[in-house]
Amino acid sequence: MTTFDGFTQKDFDVFTIPGLENRMESLRGQISPKLEAIATDLAPDVTAMTGDEMFVHVARHARRKTNPPNDTWAALASNKRGYKKLPHFQVGLWETHVFIWFAVIYESPIKQEFAKALKNNKEDILKQVPDHYSWSIDHTKPDAIPHKEVKDGKFTSMMDRLETVQKAEILCGQTISRDDARLKDPDAFLDLCKETFQTLEPLYRLTKTV
Repeated sequence: MTTFDGFTQKDFDVFTIPGLENRMESLRGQISPKLEAIATDLAPDVTAMTGDEMFVHVARHARRKTNPPNDTWAALASNKRGYKKLPHFQVGLWETHVFIWFAVIYESPIKQEFAKALKNNKEDILKQVPDHYSWSIDHTKPDAIPHKEVKDGKFTSMMDRLETVQKAEILCGQTISRDDARLKDPDAFLDLCKETFQTLEPLYRLTKTV
């Protein structure tokens, strides 16, 4: 088992490698082991925090036949066999940044009810999520919406979309620039992940009510 020893600039540069096979070879050899080590380290804490046993899932990108992936991740979810239908936590990276998310993605059967629960708890959620956090409505794109913008009027439209659009998703957490010194420090980064997941735990708890 690999030990996580921090991210390097070379990790982010993997996403500039042309061709599916070459990029996948570097992802599997260089990045996936780090993400697996991070998620394995975090699993006991997230299990204790949520009360659900958490299992590690590393993105395999198995369906890809031609286009190389532009991001990759590891997820923590309460099922050994899969995570995409479940509320889950994830850590991963694009060429520009690392992301630490709580996620309910388009495969989830609880999306509509969760959207209603989020709207019913709007005031609490907007207070609980720190201003330097971000939201995403599509895990396949690197863009994130700053929490300040969500507070200033986007929250309801995002949740309406989650409730009514089949492919809609909602993710919340932190994005960290590839130049951030905390990414080089394994302990600092793991602490950041734990702190982020703890902050997002109320969102996970809310999924249990729907």
